[in-house]
Amino acid sequence: MSFINEKERAQTQMISQQVLERIAREDLLPDPENYELWYVYYSRSLPEVVRVIDGIVESGQKINDYVCGEVYNRFLSDLRNEEAVRNAGEQVQNAIHNVSGMVEGVKHATKSYGSTLNEVGKRITVAQTPEDFRSILSVAGESTRQMMEQNIRLEEMLRESNIIMDELRRDLEHVRREALTDGLTGLANRKSFDSSIDQILKDTLDRKTTFCILMLDIDYFKAFNDNFGHQIGDQVLRLVARTLKDGLKGKDVAARYGGEEFAIILPDTEISGAVTVGNALRKAVAGKDVINRSTGKVLGRITLSVGAAEYAGEKTPEMLIARADEALYSAKHNGRNQVAAAPKKLS
Repeated sequence: MSFINEKERAQTQMISQQVLERIAREDLLPDPENYELWYVYYSRSLPEVVRVIDGIVESGQKINDYVCGEVYNRFLSDLRNEEAVRNAGEQVQNAIHNVSGMVEGVKHATKSYGSTLNEVGKRITVAQTPEDFRSILSVAGESTRQMMEQNIRLEEMLRESNIIMDELRRDLEHVRREALTDGLTGLANRKSFDSSIDQILKDTLDRKTTFCILMLDIDYFKAFNDNFGHQIGDQVLRLVARTLKDGLKGKDVAARYGGEEFAIILPDTEISGAVTVGNALRKAVAGKDVINRSTGKVLGRITLSVGAAEYAGEKTPEMLIARADEALYSAKHNGRNQVAAAPKKLS
């Protein structure tokens, strides 16, 4: 049990009070993530969080649950996953240590049991009276009983260790999925996207094929979010994510790239195919009404602007993404709700 002194207790209470007041003042949900984020902010325990939140405030941007969720996912969710992995690792080490100790005990007991049986064998050859045989069998029986108890304890410990390992395997798989998944939309997150595009670029070079990426942005999302609130904004993001997921197939990878921007990797696809996919997704999103679930009122429809780029020998994924971003900017500049294709890079 850990103890804190009165000064630390007072400091903790003061920070907690600041956190609760800030959550109330900003009209935020008093959920664990928001509490943790603002506790980190007021305790100044993670300078990056303090710097980003101060920057948001200075820019005049409204603090809401959406903004808090973005900051939390960026800085704190990975820390929680790392802690879970670290705790799981410690449990694995403890289980291995316990089993190793028991195995050593069994090895020692087996060696002792062998010596006892060898001694029993020698004594039997010279035994002459019933009392001699009873004494010898008593020693052999007791040694056998101890050996069986050791084996039973080892089997039980191995069974418990297998249960622990199975639980840890499930926990770690859950952590792994969380670490690679955007919590709001269920799509791959930025970390997963970066890993996927690195792998696809390597495969493309190995197989001498090609691939494309799409960068997609929700048109006028900030205005929509400001007009109807962040909960409707979150609903819009989930609607787009679900539409993208439903419209893709095979090895295609859809990710939430950041904020209201999404990214899609299309392996073994040329630019004409990417434009076709982009237009299909754009039309699918434009054809769906955004409905306030609490009232049933139709709030309108949203559109996407899309930039497409085909791999053209870029040395890094960032160079290809930059070309797709330029195409996305062109789509925005030319009226939105359209797909723009980046020209092939000149050799």
